[in-house]
Amino acid sequence: MMYGNCYFHLQAALNREERAKLAAKIRRNHNIVAVTVDERKVHIWYKRQMTPFQLQEIQKMLIETVKRLQEAAITPAERLAEYRRDAVISLAGFAAMEVLKRTSPQLFVGTKIMRSLLVLGIARKFIHNGVSGVVKDHQPNADTLTATAVIASVLAGKPESSLTLLALSNGAEMLTSYAAEKARTHISGLLSLDQRYVWLVEGGTERKVPVEQVKVGDTIAAHTGEKIVVDGRVVSGDAAVNQASITGESNPAMKHADSPVYAGSVVEAGELIIKVEKVGKDTSLAHIVHLVEEAQNRKAPVQNFADKMANFLVPVSFIGAGIVYGATRDWQRVLNLLFIDFSCGLKLSTATAMSAAIGAAAKRGILVKGGNYIEALAETDTVVLDKTGTLTVGVPQIAFIKTAKGVEDKEMILLASSAEQHSVHPLAVAIQKYVEEQEWTSPQHKSSKTIVARGMQAEVPDFEGYKGGLIRVGSAKFLRENGIEDTEGMADGLAFKNLLYVARDKQLIGVIGIEDPIRPKMKKTLNQMRRHGVDEIVMLTGDSKAVAAEVAHSMDIDSYHAEILPEDKSHYVNKLKQRGTVMMVGDGINDAPALAFSDVGVSLGGRQTDIAAESSAVTIHSEDPERLIETLQLGRRTMDLVHQNFMATILVNSSAMLLGALGKISPLWAAVIHNTATLAVVLNSCRILNNNKSGFFARNRRAA
Repeated sequence: MMYGNCYFHLQAALNREERAKLAAKIRRNHNIVAVTVDERKVHIWYKRQMTPFQLQEIQKMLIETVKRLQEAAITPAERLAEYRRDAVISLAGFAAMEVLKRTSPQLFVGTKIMRSLLVLGIARKFIHNGVSGVVKDHQPNADTLTATAVIASVLAGKPESSLTLLALSNGAEMLTSYAAEKARTHISGLLSLDQRYVWLVEGGTERKVPVEQVKVGDTIAAHTGEKIVVDGRVVSGDAAVNQASITGESNPAMKHADSPVYAGSVVEAGELIIKVEKVGKDTSLAHIVHLVEEAQNRKAPVQNFADKMANFLVPVSFIGAGIVYGATRDWQRVLNLLFIDFSCGLKLSTATAMSAAIGAAAKRGILVKGGNYIEALAETDTVVLDKTGTLTVGVPQIAFIKTAKGVEDKEMILLASSAEQHSVHPLAVAIQKYVEEQEWTSPQHKSSKTIVARGMQAEVPDFEGYKGGLIRVGSAKFLRENGIEDTEGMADGLAFKNLLYVARDKQLIGVIGIEDPIRPKMKKTLNQMRRHGVDEIVMLTGDSKAVAAEVAHSMDIDSYHAEILPEDKSHYVNKLKQRGTVMMVGDGINDAPALAFSDVGVSLGGRQTDIAAESSAVTIHSEDPERLIETLQLGRRTMDLVHQNFMATILVNSSAMLLGALGKISPLWAAVIHNTATLAVVLNSCRILNNNKSGFFARNRRAA
């Protein structure tokens, strides 16, 4: 068997993924037995002989790959420079031809071929893209219209007329790209660390080192005015820290020993010594940036609609131009129609609005994971809320204490605390926390025993002048089963509370009421939701019906489902989706299925679990429930702008086409109107980024 080999050198460096893809494509060719692809070189081994057609196909594949990579490598700044250069050349060419036409008409006529070639050269990019759209995609695009207009002007013997179109098109592309890029880079600017050095603490002394040298486990110092560049935990020091880049909360948070701190936060006053837990791409800030960048690539349904509508309207322009030419034989009127297209305004303004909305939300500590969720937020009419940790703070607290005659509060609480010392039940934790806040010390019990589904039983010795004994802490049923009755009626009228009964030997000595308090501002938030188009608010909880009924009544919630399992939550969400667009708000592992099944899952609060954050479409790090209103308003306001842009683009361009068809405007004015309208709708979308006191969110707060 004869084997041969050949080399191809590439004009661009390939990364590992591109090399693997290219090698796999080449191996599909018949006769090829092995391929190696380096950064800039392709080595092929084949059996027998390669046909000229095979070589040509491989060369074509390599050229396309290199061209694609080179185009992808063009930076936004380079693209802007290219548009600016073509616009200047177009304007200079137009001015030179006008001067030549006025000063030397005969020479002007004699340079017709040169003028045509110059115009075609300047329009090469539009011609290439326009022809590619027809040949490859079998679909004319906006550049097909521009290319047709240029070629038509050349055939009509007036190539200079299309120079104004090219100058305006390039100028508008430049400004539009600038505005859209500004919206995209706004996020990076908002979330960037922008700090090159950090104070590394070693042996009690501080040393200034580059940020890149900091590792997990190091200790760093952050002083007033400095930005924290790592995720970590405070070892010592006190400081007011602005962590708006993470939570969106502009008010500084007080940080003390053992408080968590996040990269991107700024020390406004004070000093902190911080143990480094995460650096670089592992920090919360880097995770946010990654999520937002991914979100910007996720199209909303309205963007797909804009793309389809724009593609549909390009042939309409061609048909209109054909009709006008057939009726008038006037090339000027034909150029008018070819100079105007709808696709730029529809596509660019919609994409910019979605990108700007995601960026503006990120600055407020609201992570929206795609443009599709912005649209779903605008359509939300049903809100489903988890109770514990969402409607409520999620940290049970002692609400009241009742004791039997002759028993002090401290005596009863410390006996209960001693019995519950080893319990991790939330109600037990609430008692332990209360003891800590009072700076009391729980007596050490001699023995303790957990009675499943009932409570705790412990032998507690005498302490601090109080009598010990056999202490039982738990439900009323637990005490009744042990022959202990509430003879003083301490629990009368407290049927809807989480109650813990405390007994010493055979006597009930107290009742502790424990509640998970409603999250501050939550009721105000729910009322605002109704004023902003939410028709139904539903609560789902695994808690008892009595507790759920009390919370639902106090919050004016339309309906609730209690004592349900996590899978039941997703079942209820699916049922509600059949009659509307559902936003589910939760924070825990048990909410994850419902968050994933809803139209828009929102995880709220700094204590949200990782799985809840991953399952949700929107992540809010702030504890402030009013961010839910801002999220809903963001969706509605963004879609209002998109609809405004649709109306403006279609009305302005349709009017200009009508005037052009009637011969009321020149091709120059047709191009001016079209490009001005495109730029205007893109800038209209950029208004979402305006986040100052008179900006988007400020208007929302006033409206609320």
